[in-house]
Amino acid sequence: MAADSRMEDYPHEIDEQLTGFGSSVSSVKTMLEKLMSMPRNDLLQKLDPLDQAKLDLMSAYTLNSLFWMYLVTQGVNPREHGIKQELERIRTYMNKVKEIEDRKKAARLDKGAAARFLKHAFYDPKEHNSRKKAADTTSDASQWKRPKQS
Repeated sequence: MAADSRMEDYPHEIDEQLTGFGSSVSSVKTMLEKLMSMPRNDLLQKLDPLDQAKLDLMSAYTLNSLFWMYLVTQGVNPREHGIKQELERIRTYMNKVKEIEDRKKAARLDKGAAARFLKHAFYDPKEHNSRKKAADTTSDASQWKRPKQS
């Protein structure tokens, strides 16, 4: 009987959305329990500085997002609340961390290899002919210096 009265409290059309929201809340709860099970200092010591920053930003963004949802449930418009600016500030820092990661992953230029590639890519017939003549004269000269074998 109690289940029937709960079903009548909200429209049937939003039942699917409420079920999805319930599963999302339970997954957030599971993730938070996992995160909270380990002391924060131990967790941070295992991470490099970039991952530490990502963890801190993720934690701050999650907490502020949950507060955003709380404001919505209380009938407060979060767009008119200071939480909007806080979320934008955190997103700015998230973008900075992403830029740092992208720069870290970017390909490095091997200047020596690039110079060799360009040198061989641009064919210069004059230079090729002068090299060929120089090679021919050195091979001719080396033949004249060799002692004749009997």
